[in-house]
Amino acid sequence: MLHHLKLNPTQKPPYIPQNHNQPTTVSPPIPKQCIKFSRRELTIFTNSSLLLLTSQTLHRNTVLEARADENPQEIKVENEQQEAVTSQKSISRCMEKVPTKRAFLDISIEGKPMGRIVIGLYEQSAPVGAATFGDLVSGRAGISFRRKEFVKIMPNYVQHGGIRSYGVDAELASRTGRNFKNDKLVDEWERENEECLGTKNLAGTVSIIVRDPSKPPPKVKLIARGGKLEIDQEEVGVEPNGTEFTIATKDSPELDSSALVVGKVIEGMDVVEKIGQVQTVQDNTSSPYFRVAKLIGDKRAVVAERGFNRPYSKVIVTNCGLLE
Repeated sequence: MLHHLKLNPTQKPPYIPQNHNQPTTVSPPIPKQCIKFSRRELTIFTNSSLLLLTSQTLHRNTVLEARADENPQEIKVENEQQEAVTSQKSISRCMEKVPTKRAFLDISIEGKPMGRIVIGLYEQSAPVGAATFGDLVSGRAGISFRRKEFVKIMPNYVQHGGIRSYGVDAELASRTGRNFKNDKLVDEWERENEECLGTKNLAGTVSIIVRDPSKPPPKVKLIARGGKLEIDQEEVGVEPNGTEFTIATKDSPELDSSALVVGKVIEGMDVVEKIGQVQTVQDNTSSPYFRVAKLIGDKRAVVAERGFNRPYSKVIVTNCGLLE
């Protein structure tokens, strides 16, 4: 045995021949605890990962586009069906309005009683407008339509003058905290025009006037302020106060641009027709002098226009209120 041999420091160890045919055992590699990468290797690895992710995303998008291109007709048909369902719901909601509250107006012409008009209010489709009309009919607003006149009789509708926003009417209304701002009515009118197509002021409908489509734009003028000239705008005319209402004797598409439908006549349409037969002041809006005066904002034209189509006879609401 080799470990029994004693060697002198000057002696060389004996030569031991190695057998090349004998297989040598290779020790398994020892795993390293920490792996270090160079900057170049990290850059290559990152770029490779990004390229792989990009190729997968492009492949996925290509597949989706291919699927979309495969059935364009089916997608078009599906979209048309959805639009048709939405349009049908809107049409049914606009056409199938159900009155939920009833109001009445007792009418007289030149002091002679003509009868009663019963109106059904649309509280579901026009909650703000129906509530406004109901408050004015019942007197809950501090003032009502009682002893107030119809001021305009047109071929397709009759118009009530509503409540004045000044004087005694305004003072009585202010006691209940009532104001004559019609912003909410205008918002409801705009939503109704967007959702419901076609003529909304059909024969027998009752509407509140919320805006004046014939109102001219503000006049631009120069004024002096603090020693400087500034451009200012002057309003010509006033907007409706949300208390005037109309009753259509025939289909009145001309009212769609200014009036919010709040109900319909349930009983007493013959009374409405009697109001429509009252003689009125002749309309002179076709005169070129009137057109020029209205165009430049002449106040005399505004005053004259108020007298057009005004009834010669007094048509008054003698009594009004809500029905149980």
